Amino acid sequence: MRVHEQIKNFIATLPEPKRSEIKELHQLMLQLMPKTKLWFDDGKNSENKTTNNPSIGYGLRTIKYANGKIREFFQIGISPNQTGISVYILGIKDKTYLAKNFGKNLGKAALTGYCIRFKTIKDIHLETLKAAVQFGLSDSLQE
Repeated sequence: MRVHEQIKNFIATLPEPKRSEIKELHQLMLQLMPKTKLWFDDGKNSENKTTNNPSIGYGLRTIKYANGKIREFFQIGISPNQTGISVYILGIKDKTYLAKNFGKNLGKAALTGYCIRFKTIKDIHLETLKAAVQFGLSDSLQE
């Protein structure tokens, strides 16, 4: 199954209002990155055990592990979870940057070094989220 179909099918399985919100965020990411590589991670490992929440990913990032292994992964991810939605911005060098530069204007969200979590998109300022994603894309390109 093509990744576009996996994403569409995944979004269709979500209950409302999360379905509409993930669909809106997906469209927002596609507007920000129109020619991006798309990913779908169903959250299961090679033994078909659930290890994390399913995620829709955008962009391409090469992760280099300490043991020398290299893995391709997405740069930006969105993931619905039991308490809301997480937006992952991977590759930001300064792990305090998101909170310091976007936290005050984002709305009701929790920020970590690479994750923005919120209950509903009504709780956040979408323009600030877009700015944070755009920063993450430009920052991770400068590695």
